[in-house]
Amino acid sequence: MSDKDLSEQHDTAPPSEIIAPAPLLAPVASEQRINALDILRGFALIGILLMNIEWFGRPISNLASFNPDLTGVDHAVGWLIRCFVEGKFYKLFALLFGMGFAVMLTQAMRKNRPFGAWFVRRMLVLLLIGLIHAVFIWQGDILHDYAISGLLMLAFIYLLRKPRFQKFNNPKSILRLALWWLTIPMLITCLVGVAFGVSFDRQSVQKQWQESQEVSALVSQLEVEATEAAELLLEASGSVDESEDVSATPSEDKSLQSDLDIVAQEESDPQEVESQEEEPTPQQQAQQIFEYQQEHDEKELQEITALKDGSYWQATVFRSKALIVWLMFTPVFALTLLLPIFLLGYWLVVSGAIKNHSQHPKLFGYMARIGLGVGVFVTVAGLLILGHPAVEHIMPMQAVGNILFNGGQYFMAAGYLGLLIRLLDSSKWQKMLAKLAPMGRMALTNYIMQSVILSSVFYGYAGGFYGDVSRTSQMLVVLVIVIIQILLSSWWLKHYQFGPLEWVWRSLTYKTRQPFKVLPN
Repeated sequence: MSDKDLSEQHDTAPPSEIIAPAPLLAPVASEQRINALDILRGFALIGILLMNIEWFGRPISNLASFNPDLTGVDHAVGWLIRCFVEGKFYKLFALLFGMGFAVMLTQAMRKNRPFGAWFVRRMLVLLLIGLIHAVFIWQGDILHDYAISGLLMLAFIYLLRKPRFQKFNNPKSILRLALWWLTIPMLITCLVGVAFGVSFDRQSVQKQWQESQEVSALVSQLEVEATEAAELLLEASGSVDESEDVSATPSEDKSLQSDLDIVAQEESDPQEVESQEEEPTPQQQAQQIFEYQQEHDEKELQEITALKDGSYWQATVFRSKALIVWLMFTPVFALTLLLPIFLLGYWLVVSGAIKNHSQHPKLFGYMARIGLGVGVFVTVAGLLILGHPAVEHIMPMQAVGNILFNGGQYFMAAGYLGLLIRLLDSSKWQKMLAKLAPMGRMALTNYIMQSVILSSVFYGYAGGFYGDVSRTSQMLVVLVIVIIQILLSSWWLKHYQFGPLEWVWRSLTYKTRQPFKVLPN
């Protein structure tokens, strides 16, 4: 289907601020923007900064795990950030991305101009910016995920305009589809939980618990023996001085290196080899867990070495390798999580709810009350479960904790959106929150700027504070950055129409140099 077909088949009334037809597509003028979206972007940027700062001073290989070393005030701050911030704001940003897509699409439809090729260029430029960000500044980039998801979103909208699927091309069907898309993974997980509950009685669960305790004890034993073996190797290598009698050293090293295999095999019965292949013994399970932990610790050490002690080149090489691994998961991340959230954002615009938010107080009121009410309750429950030491050895409880925690993120993201929109209906709050709009208009520039500042503070090739800034002190850094970005963004947009990266993005997208400076009245 061509772009022209896409334009002709568009059946949703565009927002009223879309400008009249013009010879070519052009960026939305500042007076035509939906100001609520800019305010929401600014708010989301603050949440993303609160979350991301931890992973500039801590190995990102531990992403999604709480720092067990935090105590006192640092523990309280870390726990509150995880409860109210982690996972909520990139979902909110995904909603805003879907809204922006809808605004641009309706603008193109109104002008009866091709949209597909233009939007593909826009996403490819964003993908390039994201890859550059991930390799040269910070490996935790999410822009490349948004770019891939945006291309999938475009393909999905084209699909909805096929004759076979046109009956689903309406706001109501899109909302229903997006909600089911997000819900199905949770429903499947719940069904697995039901099956587990039906299949395992108390005796079976108790047996699993006892086996997990045994495996845990064996893992601890392996860790102790590995430490002792390493100390013996170090001592043996240090004791070899002027003596020429070193013939015993190779055999001693070989013996020490095989200690872990002996521990794993010493309680095995040769007659049980066949049964061991079908069901691993506690010793084999412990060996597998130990090897996994050793591999994880090695990766963590490599990251710390590259970012804390390495040169810029060493850090860049590490980030490049990490990016390759992250890209392998991008399609799954896009299809299972980002794309349905994009569709929800798309629905908020094509339904007219976000444009005319003052006319939908019940919708956003319900989102705020139910989203935050249910979200906080479910999130706190999940975190309390995940925080208990016993959960480490009980896989079903880990699953329950993660389901509650991850499910709460969706409710709270919706709750934040509903709360801010309701506040914007108040002139007093709108005036206060409007200070975030310039920051949101320069969202891309400010996002990259945050990474530049934080990498300059934490990484060894710059400030060198990696691992040395407490969680509480990180909040002060966040406050300073937010104040700087609010003031700088406000000043910049008085003199220029776009942020610097936004200008580059638009110029490459439209294949022509865009006006940059604000023209005098």
